[in-house]
This record gives sequence, C-alpha cells and structure tokens, in this order.
Amino acid sequence: MARKTGSHSEITGPRIRAVARSLFARYGFAAVSMRQIAAEVGVQAGALYLYTPDKETLLFELLKAHMDELLAAWDAVPAGDGPLARLEAFVRFHIRFNLDRAEAVFLSYMELRNLGPENFAVIEGLRRDYETRLETILRDGVVEGLFAAPDSKVASLAIIAMLTGVTTWYREGGRLDRDAVGDIYWDMVRKAVAA
Repeated sequence: MARKTGSHSEITGPRIRAVARSLFARYGFAAVSMRQIAAEVGVQAGALYLYTPDKETLLFELLKAHMDELLAAWDAVPAGDGPLARLEAFVRFHIRFNLDRAEAVFLSYMELRNLGPENFAVIEGLRRDYETRLETILRDGVVEGLFAAPDSKVASLAIIAMLTGVTTWYREGGRLDRDAVGDIYWDMVRKAVAA
C-alpha cells in the first residue's frame, strides 16, 4: 500500500508496526484497538489509516514481514557440507534468529487465527516454504544413511516446534547463554534423527 508522504512517514510507519507488535503480543490481537496503538505511537487514531487500511492488515504485514525476514536470513546462511552440517546450521540459526524476535514469533503462532482466509493462506505458504527447507535437509540425510526420519514432514514440524519453544523460556543473562542453548538443542535434534 502506498503511504502518503510526509516528514515523519519513514519514522511513523515502523513505529506503528513496532508498537502494534508489542501490544498484540502483550494483550492479544482482539484486545488491542487501533485507538490504543495510535495513543502509544502518539498520533491521532485516524493517522493510522494512512499506513494501514485496518487492524487485520497490520497484523498480516507483521506476520509476513517476519516470515520474509526469516526465509531471507536462512537463505543467506552458507549451505554447509552435507546434511549433518546443514541440520546443525538450521538448528543454531533458528534459535539465534528467533530469540531476537520473541514477540514476532509469539504473534506468528498465537495470532494466525485472526487472519482472514486469503491472508492466512499467504502466511501458511511462507511457513510451508520454511518447513520444506528443513524437510529437504532431513530427506537428504535419510538418503545418505545419516538420519532415520520415517516421516520427514512430521520430523520437520516437531523440530521446528521444539526450537521455537526456546523463545518462551530463554532469558538473557540466565543460567545458559545462547551458544550453550544452541549446543544442547543441537545435541537433542541430532540424537532424535540419528540413523
């Protein structure tokens, strides 16, 4: 959607998205009004409509931006030599990427239900694209005799759910640093699919 030009548009649009993401994650999509978002941003409620036609579109744009960013970031990771190295890279990447985006991850799982069918289908398609990247690694590992995953789709979903769960409990400065968490999760995933 084309946004109207103005001296603050480059700042206001990202600020609206950041505030909406935070409020949706804290209170839930249904409980947050456009008026609340506007008040937090410091603009009149009507000004939000210069940036988004409605609240669902705002949610959709947040979820899509997260998935687009996730896919692009994974695609930029060096491929690695063989399925084992690629699987380790995937595990460590997924944890690292999502720990920096806990609110976006939470919205991606908890608020997907608030999208209409067309928007839902777009986000589900992006999620499937990401899942397929892991599924391909697992299939390649099975072919090479490195992994035992009788159903690579189910294994992919289970691994992603386990890795994503880190965002619900991990806290910076806690008992484990990010590298230690990556080591532990890599060990669990490797053992779960080992041939």
